[in-house]
Amino acid sequence: MKVLLVEDTQELALWLGSALRKMGLDVTLASDGNEAAHQLYDHDFKLVILDLNLPKRDGLSVLQEIRARKDFVPVLILTARADVGDRVKGLNAGADDYLPKPFDLEELDARVHALLRRSPQMVNSIESYGAISFDKSNGSFFCKQDLISLTPRESKLLEILFERKNRVVAKDFLHDQVFQSEPAAVDAVEVLIYRIRKKIHQGMGCEIATVRGIGYILRIEA
Repeated sequence: MKVLLVEDTQELALWLGSALRKMGLDVTLASDGNEAAHQLYDHDFKLVILDLNLPKRDGLSVLQEIRARKDFVPVLILTARADVGDRVKGLNAGADDYLPKPFDLEELDARVHALLRRSPQMVNSIESYGAISFDKSNGSFFCKQDLISLTPRESKLLEILFERKNRVVAKDFLHDQVFQSEPAAVDAVEVLIYRIRKKIHQGMGCEIATVRGIGYILRIEA
């Protein structure tokens, strides 16, 4: 999920970029208003995190340009301007949310994912089953809004089961789809299933059940 982070303080930008990547986001950095405007013109982002106090061009001007061209990408203003008047200006200019600095990273995480869930770009790309949601745009899985940390192979296997939920999927088919021509141990699929089960724990509303001698099925918990 591509996110544009517009922040001119290098140390904060690097720290925040790292934190956002740990949330499962693909982060592009811009250090001034002109660079942000160019990035937004050339690329399709799912979210913009925007500082207001920027060199070369003020963040509010960037926001106004975004909305003037009918671009409805969610924008979260993240700035040291904490006065009520500044918040009102930002929201009236088209921001979807406003978080003053200093901020709590956990709150930022919650606000970011709330905006992504409400984004018109994301509505049709997210499918839910039990408490698990699958974002088809980038292959990410979430449980009650929290990212489920999966390896690429775990994610691929779970995606196959998710797309065929309530149907038995043969073990050999899973092996061929996940590993393709790569060498893999005989029990490689079982190992992946074991790891995924540890991450999809009780209370998520669904489970991976073994159909002995055939394969596996993703189903609602019994």
